[in-house]
Amino acid sequence: QVQLVESGGGLVQPGGSLRLSCAASGIIFSIDAMGWYRQTPGKQRDMVATITTGGSTNYADSVKGRFTISRDNTKNTVYLQMNSLQPEDTALYYCNAHIRELSFPSRTARYWGQGTQVTVSS
Repeated sequence: QVQLVESGGGLVQPGGSLRLSCAASGIIFSIDAMGWYRQTPGKQRDMVATITTGGSTNYADSVKGRFTISRDNTKNTVYLQMNSLQPEDTALYYCNAHIRELSFPSRTARYWGQGTQVTVSS
């Protein structure tokens, strides 16, 4: 069974930095796009950043220049380096990946992690 496990969230002061990690495990044939999304109570889940297998990236306007997404295809892992964090970045951050399982490589399924809390507060 494929799983995404996130780590790296926590409490940080405004202006600080955090690095999130998300590792995919299971019988995986390949991973297409990966990304990070975030959600606050009562609001929809919004895209923060995405990255393709080849390394092309896309960012929400609110995080451009502050956040950097990267991936290690050898480890099936995606990262989110978050700098200059602000209180409005406080949210539950979810990892997302489009994965082809070895048992059915022609099909891409979308998986989500369990979420990791990021709180920016003084």
